[in-house]
Amino acid sequence: MRWIGVLSALWIGLSNSASSQTVAWAGSDIPPVDSMCYQFQRLYTQIREESVLPDSARKFFSDIMFGLRGKFRTAEPFRLDSARRDSILQTAYFSFPLRNYSPDAIGGSRGEGYRARGFDLFDYNVRGSHPAQDIFISDRNQDCIDDNTDRPADVLAMTSGVVLAIETAWTPGQEYRGGNWIWIYDPILDGLWYYAHNNAIVVRPGDWVQSGQKISEVGRTGFNAYATRSPTHLHIMYLQLQADGLPQPQNPYAWLLTARNFN
Repeated sequence: MRWIGVLSALWIGLSNSASSQTVAWAGSDIPPVDSMCYQFQRLYTQIREESVLPDSARKFFSDIMFGLRGKFRTAEPFRLDSARRDSILQTAYFSFPLRNYSPDAIGGSRGEGYRARGFDLFDYNVRGSHPAQDIFISDRNQDCIDDNTDRPADVLAMTSGVVLAIETAWTPGQEYRGGNWIWIYDPILDGLWYYAHNNAIVVRPGDWVQSGQKISEVGRTGFNAYATRSPTHLHIMYLQLQADGLPQPQNPYAWLLTARNFN
């Protein structure tokens, strides 16, 4: 597990629609969270394999999230009051998560593919919800190569954060729905991003990623995403952490509409 322990500067926002606007913390150390990355990876694997009871999984998850919060809230760069946090979020904080694409690629006419009712992260048998947005690429022959660029489509981090866990070993025939996935904790939002159905993943647990940084390439991994009936897409979900450390789905559609585009 790799950890980039020291950054000379931590860049959160780059620009807004009117002018260049930079938010930085100079000379900061990102707090070490290797042990929490390991715990999260193990727990999420246990949930997927149904080797942990949902109530126990909730307790373990909450403990890990409280640990993450404590690490970042005591680190100097992240000691932000509500006014400073709101100011950061009003800059160009969000990046559209697919290079060369815009909100027009989001499934449905107004992001109506988002359905959070019934979601339960901790019980793998609970199905039917879709608390996420799917963003589709042009890939008529389903070879994971963008028809417009003749290259793989880059997945970009929508916000800055620390990579908690990844899956890279999905193979056709497995029933796991997310395929090759990435979990990233954003300490500014105090929430988790989940990127699913990736092909190549280029980050590792413990890495700090910047908003707009490449983290993977769009793929067709996952039980449903691999099927020919499914167009090639990125599945992106955001979970807002509550006071008790448990996750609540939040629709990222409005953020996607205002995010910076990268070509």
